[in-house]
Amino acid sequence: MAKASKVKQKEVIIEQKTNNPISKRSQIQPTIKDATLAYIEKYKQTAMDEMKIYKIPASITLAQGILESSSGKSELTRKSNNHFGIKCHRGWEGDKTYHDDDAKGECFRVYKDPSKSFRDHSLFLKHRSRYSKLFKYNQGDYVAWAKGLSEAGYATDRRYPAKLIALIEKYDLHKYDTQVLGTAFKIDEEVKERIVFKESNKEIENLAEGFHRVKTKETLFSISKKYGLTVKELKKLNKLRSNNLYVGQKLQVVDNKTIVNKKTTTHNVKEGDTLYSISKKYNLTIQELKILNGLNSNNISVGQTLLITK
Repeated sequence: MAKASKVKQKEVIIEQKTNNPISKRSQIQPTIKDATLAYIEKYKQTAMDEMKIYKIPASITLAQGILESSSGKSELTRKSNNHFGIKCHRGWEGDKTYHDDDAKGECFRVYKDPSKSFRDHSLFLKHRSRYSKLFKYNQGDYVAWAKGLSEAGYATDRRYPAKLIALIEKYDLHKYDTQVLGTAFKIDEEVKERIVFKESNKEIENLAEGFHRVKTKETLFSISKKYGLTVKELKKLNKLRSNNLYVGQKLQVVDNKTIVNKKTTTHNVKEGDTLYSISKKYNLTIQELKILNGLNSNNISVGQTLLITK
């Protein structure tokens, strides 16, 4: 009887060591990628249904939803089903909520069902004259749509088109456009590269050093969102005691020490390589590559050796 008891106890200990911690950790710490994949799975059909009716690429709708709602995890989305940050505007008679965005306590629409938010997004683009040019583009041309949204003033972030394109390509969202259209659209790679790399010389200089110059109407919240930081992290990085900013203020947005101290390897530039393609290959941002290699522009040459963080 004593021996049987011992064997049973040993089996329990082995089971705890091999299985329980892994399953517990995966439940407690889901990754951003997991949340995004779950978001796509949940709303891909809604995006395709909207495309069939309103001719807006499903890839664009999904990418905007991922970006605007933080893959459905943002506070605004969780409490109001508002996936696209649509504000109340004049004439809105539905429920409202108030949330800090470009200004404090702005009015946003509340939806009972997420699908209503997707429908409102379609109507928002379809019935506003400034977006009319978008509907002249091919429905499969997500690059033209991303660029057109920015030109029409959908977002103040000048990187908005590049962010949409990056999401679409990372998660193959264009396959949903193909499903609706029945055929794939050939993207103009040269146009895409120009959008991804379009930056002024001064901004390139700042980015290469890991800094951001504050522009009119920018807040700590909007800047932190742009660089994937929290307001708390941004304040700590710049030793700020308040949320007050002034136009032209130089803010550090990348912790240079963290990047430089990471374990590194190298990449030899080959024919056809761009900073964008290399950054994607190693799961880095273009900004990190520039800082690590002391680059002030996007120009690289065949045979050039680049440091890569691991």
